[in-house]
Amino acid sequence: MVAWLSSEGVTQVTMEATGVYWKPVFHALCEADQPVEVLLVNARHVKNVPGRKSDALDAVWLAELTECGLLRGSFIPRRRSPRSAS
Repeated sequence: MVAWLSSEGVTQVTMEATGVYWKPVFHALCEADQPVEVLLVNARHVKNVPGRKSDALDAVWLAELTECGLLRGSFIPRRRSPRSAS
């Protein structure tokens, strides 16, 4: 996925945090050899817009908000390494 995004010239990804489903994608993007900047947003902050009825329209809306700088990312604590857990 990261290689494909890079080949398409993608440098930033905005995604909604829904349940735990965002975690593998988020970490794959951030930990890649050529990491992509990821803006993780709270779904509640972007859902209450009338007229958006599909994932495709949601994606377009997120892209427009990102381009205008109108989204603020959620706080993501750093991952703990196994050594620091003890």
